Amino acid sequence: MSIVFLLVVPLIQTMADAPLPNIDKETLSVAGNAAVAVLSTVSQPQCSVVLFTDGNTSAVTIRESVVVRNPWGSSVLEVTVNGQDAHVLGRQLFPVVGDALRVRQLSWCMTVVVVSDDPAFLAAFMESSLKNLLLVWSTKLLVVTRLSLPQLQHLHTSFSMTNTVLLVVDDNHGHLECHAYVHLPYSPTGTQPLQVASWTSAKGLTHISSRRLFPDKFDALLHRPFLIVAAEVYLPHIELFKEDGVTSPTQLFQGPMVNLLEILANTMNFTYKYARPADGSWGGKLRNGSWTGMVGMLDRKEADIGLGPFGVSVTRAQVVDFTQPILIDYARILGGRGRPEVDPWGFLLPLTPLVWATILTAVLLVMPLTVFLLSSCSGLKTTSKSLWSSDVFFTYIRVTLQQDNPVPPDLWWERLVLGVWMMMTLVLTRSYAGNLMSLLAVRHIPQPYHTLRDVLDDPTVTMLWEGNNAYVQYYRSVNSGIFREIADSENVGRIQYVRSTQFPASMETLVRQGSHVLIAEDLYGRVLMAQDFSRTGHCDFYASREVFLPFMFAMVGQKNSPLVPVISGRIESLRESGIYDHWMETAIPNSTSCVYSPTKITVNTSLSLYNLWGMFAVVCAGMVVSVLALTCELLGGELHQFWGSTGHDP
Repeated sequence: MSIVFLLVVPLIQTMADAPLPNIDKETLSVAGNAAVAVLSTVSQPQCSVVLFTDGNTSAVTIRESVVVRNPWGSSVLEVTVNGQDAHVLGRQLFPVVGDALRVRQLSWCMTVVVVSDDPAFLAAFMESSLKNLLLVWSTKLLVVTRLSLPQLQHLHTSFSMTNTVLLVVDDNHGHLECHAYVHLPYSPTGTQPLQVASWTSAKGLTHISSRRLFPDKFDALLHRPFLIVAAEVYLPHIELFKEDGVTSPTQLFQGPMVNLLEILANTMNFTYKYARPADGSWGGKLRNGSWTGMVGMLDRKEADIGLGPFGVSVTRAQVVDFTQPILIDYARILGGRGRPEVDPWGFLLPLTPLVWATILTAVLLVMPLTVFLLSSCSGLKTTSKSLWSSDVFFTYIRVTLQQDNPVPPDLWWERLVLGVWMMMTLVLTRSYAGNLMSLLAVRHIPQPYHTLRDVLDDPTVTMLWEGNNAYVQYYRSVNSGIFREIADSENVGRIQYVRSTQFPASMETLVRQGSHVLIAEDLYGRVLMAQDFSRTGHCDFYASREVFLPFMFAMVGQKNSPLVPVISGRIESLRESGIYDHWMETAIPNSTSCVYSPTKITVNTSLSLYNLWGMFAVVCAGMVVSVLALTCELLGGELHQFWGSTGHDP
């Protein structure tokens, strides 16, 4: 279903009251066919058309013009000049351009046609359109005017950085001819624009240049501009160049992102130099609305490209444009591996808790009950006085503890039951002894923090985060959940912010001791562990099993920069070819050495009391219970004698 718009805003005076201009001399009437010829080469049926005029085009001309006869929708926006300067016109045009922006937001695509012979109107329109973000690269702009090229020099930069074709009408010699020009980006002021086509009523539209109308002029930059690239160390994507004596501004860094930048520079034809942020951060939004780090540099137009890669977020997208994502990464907890130690309760580990419970149930309940049932059903009564006498109850406990049985059973079925239990006990004890011997040679390496909950539940550990990155910005913005708890822990001093360049030193001095954990991207963590392994030959750090906060990572450009779509196309090609993944693998030596490092190791050393205190704790507990039982027994005997001597039956 098509949407048709007809907006005339604002009408300073009604068309009926205004004198009709000479239609034959109106720019739109004269150059209407030429404008249609230009638009027909790039127009799409689903694109709407917005026509801006300065009040010098009559309603009759607008109605008869084929420029606004668009099946998907047309809009006519008019602001009367009446001799105002560019400043006054800018105030009048700003809300009108806002109306055009809403039309663009409701349209699949849009083409803007501006018809004016007034330099002030054109300047005010370009300024308002750029501020209102109307002229994004996907929006094509056709400017139709009788002004000469020298009279339009003040608009050279605006035309060169937008998707604009300038159609100049020349009818001074009685012969109508229209010339189509394209201002190339980054060309010096005063440079003659490139003529791409001309139109006459006899020949129609004739292409002069090999470039098409509305060309992708940022795909290969003719004037080889010099761009500022904001960058900072971010392993494994970017690292400082180690070679001594390197002074070239393009050799400050190396890594996969630098390789990508070199491909962009060679294929798009630009030179560059690096600019590092003063605070060493990627960029965070302050309370006053300003931005820090590299995002702030692009927001203030101090850099043209942000190398990154940057975590994609809605907040950052308000001030910069993201390219196609380069990769997806997520955060992990990096902690120091503890020293190998023997579990003091390791003597319980040869059997699972369920096996221990089954043995106790069998020896205390099942075996005495079996003897009772057999005695009741067979008619052959056991020689014991009762089922719960010491002879029945403790016989199987003695066998389990490998003690002798002073009262052997007399009946054959009692001997059969006891023999089966002895055989079962033999298998259990042999299995237990073998497993225990193996476990006593095992050292457990503590890795206490595998989830954010583990970290939050330990008040003695401090979290290290990179300051002003996408993760910090996220957990400061949430109102509930575990990340709200992390934000609250900042108020009690449990978060310490460091630069990404300080990560290696922080790992060595803080994380290794176990008092701090580092929370960083998974790839960065793998690099840090691989570097430590390459230096020491040991895996002294570990990464958590839990991953969280997945982010897409991309390069950034200035808001509405026409460079971003071109860079995105090349990034997509590299990503699909797998080249960037190959660069990543070669940039991380020993990357898998510590990824699956064991949490248990086998050693052949003497056991100390510190390793076996669990067994001694069980012995001492048994002694205490025995003393208490003996005390109760003696006390009971004394009470029995006392009641007997007094003649009372207790």
